[in-house]
Amino acid sequence: FYEVRQIGIKEERNLLQVTKGVNTQRGILFAGGILAAAGGYLAQKSDAVAEDIFGIVMSMTKGLVKQELEHLNISAKPTAGELLYKKHGITGIRGEVEKGFPSVRNVGLPALETAFKQGICLNDSLVHGLISLMTCVEDSNVIWRTDYKTLQNVQELAKDILDKGSIFTSIGREAIEKFDHDCVERRISPGGSADLLS
Repeated sequence: FYEVRQIGIKEERNLLQVTKGVNTQRGILFAGGILAAAGGYLAQKSDAVAEDIFGIVMSMTKGLVKQELEHLNISAKPTAGELLYKKHGITGIRGEVEKGFPSVRNVGLPALETAFKQGICLNDSLVHGLISLMTCVEDSNVIWRTDYKTLQNVQELAKDILDKGSIFTSIGREAIEKFDHDCVERRISPGGSADLLS
């Protein structure tokens, strides 16, 4: 993990230079880098199956939350995720990777598989996956831009969409359109859920 992380830190500097310091895509750079490293390791094993990647990620990142968030020095320049941990106890992407991406494993992938099995186009399948993730992810991007209460509201609205049939029904599709419009109007961006979808 630490070897891979040095590569990530270098690329994060490049990313921030291109975005002129705006925190764009840091979460997916972190999560994607860890998954790429775990995938490379997994590819070397002849008896490996794809699901093994989650266990590899857990092994790579064991103790990450404790090391980086529980003993956080808030006087240094903290990230948004670090500040949210201090305020709300949210572990964010660090918690996701340390637990082996439970929201992806238990919610996101099953949602995508359901949509694919029903022959839904890629875009709609991804929308269904995103809505499904939004029901359970403690999305630090939503909280950072708004507040914790808004995240809870977003999770409830996403659950309601699933109850209405999501992309599989006309009522669900209407609810998704309304939800999208509402999120745009209120400047709610489920970036953490989108990172996990990716």
